[in-house]
Amino acid sequence: MPEIVDRMPDPFPSKKNLKHKYYMLRHGQSTANIAEIISSSRSLAYSDKHGLTSVGYEQGKESANQLLDVLEQDIIQAGQKQNKIIFISSPFARAKQTAIACIDGLMNNKDNQQKVETMGLTIEKDITFEHGLMERYFGRLDDDSIYTYGYVWPMDAINVTHTAFDVESVAAVCTRLSQVVERCEEKYCDDETIQHHIVWVSHADVLQIGQLYAANAENVGRFSSYRFKNGEVRAVKFTTDSLPDPSPLEAPKRGTTRYTELSEITTTTSS
Repeated sequence: MPEIVDRMPDPFPSKKNLKHKYYMLRHGQSTANIAEIISSSRSLAYSDKHGLTSVGYEQGKESANQLLDVLEQDIIQAGQKQNKIIFISSPFARAKQTAIACIDGLMNNKDNQQKVETMGLTIEKDITFEHGLMERYFGRLDDDSIYTYGYVWPMDAINVTHTAFDVESVAAVCTRLSQVVERCEEKYCDDETIQHHIVWVSHADVLQIGQLYAANAENVGRFSSYRFKNGEVRAVKFTTDSLPDPSPLEAPKRGTTRYTELSEITTTTSS
């Protein structure tokens, strides 16, 4: 079971207080995406279940192009430091395989090879697995239809500590991400001549929550309006004006089955 918390953690560290640069990469299309089911069980860590489709692997390879584009400006700002890319991944198969695919795209594509050389990048081929980047746990909704997200996300926007259906709260996800940052900052601090560019390979809810947490958004619970596509890369930014345009969820229409179910759930969990 995920940690239960009663409040948000301390704010995400500011840019000036971080030694390293951070990036977020959502996994490519997975078999769970195709099946339209929620895949969050902790038993999936280090298993091969719900890995990438062939399309998903290609999305992972293509993410290398996005990553190099995003890295370019940060490398200019790094000055004379050496620049090293490190991949830190959720241990779920779809994330691990996306990290492998991105490294493949960086190292085995001629155009990207040239960019890597021109930018003076070195790439750490060994992937580090981090439990703090696992999918948000969806409790009793695990293995259910993805449409049941619609029962949870509206409640997230109201209460970031709710655990309806035994789901992991938004605040709990932020708490583990803050711990991931601490571990990364401590682990890669041995050589000040190297600028580490750390790529977190993770899952939609975790990254969407993380980007609002890092940007010090007023309500991190509205994360579902700032969606990551499969294989999408974004740099971690620290202000709300860096966020993409929101695409808010449509509220269920009064009189529909979903509206009735959501009303009953909200009433039950708030009483």
